[in-house]
Amino acid sequence: MNALRPVVICAALAVPALAHAQAAGDKPAENYEEIERGLYFSVLGGPSFVVNPPATSGPRPFAAGQMASVEVGVDLGERLSLGLFVMGSSNRAGSEYTGNSDGAASGDFSTLVPGAVARVHLMGLADAQEVKRTWFYVRGGAGYAMFSPKQLLPDPDILVFLGPGVEYYTRLRHFSIGVEVTGSFLVKSQSFGFALTPNLRYAF
Repeated sequence: MNALRPVVICAALAVPALAHAQAAGDKPAENYEEIERGLYFSVLGGPSFVVNPPATSGPRPFAAGQMASVEVGVDLGERLSLGLFVMGSSNRAGSEYTGNSDGAASGDFSTLVPGAVARVHLMGLADAQEVKRTWFYVRGGAGYAMFSPKQLLPDPDILVFLGPGVEYYTRLRHFSIGVEVTGSFLVKSQSFGFALTPNLRYAF
């Protein structure tokens, strides 16, 4: 009987440990998506250029400047995203630029554009863990362009834009970074522009 006592004690100590291990094993494993998709918020910004600013008379000089945009939307799977944006830009045009003011005003101008946007992912590249973190995409949209100062450019216009980009989904799951080149067109004034915009995106 004394020889069995150590075995009984060890068995008694082992039973709670085994029960705890079994309980832990019964819990479902928490699975995390490597890349979060769904509702998102993104910010974009960078150099912006207008080749031939709106004007009814006088020169239409090349106007360099800066733009920034805030966008909210939703991912519909891994290929398509739809969103709404507000974009602002400021461009230098010089004193020779009189816009649509018939000479009453001249100089630099800024633009505010609310609108809608769509993005289509064309091709994804997988990393060493077979997760497609790098995507090449095309992004396009349209918005209602309002200018300032009003005396220089009193009439609003319709802005349409389209361009390619590349995006990398980081290992922080919710965050991605990217850069895109966008061509733009003001429909009424027949003005062309383009922008280079790095961006940061957070998906909920």
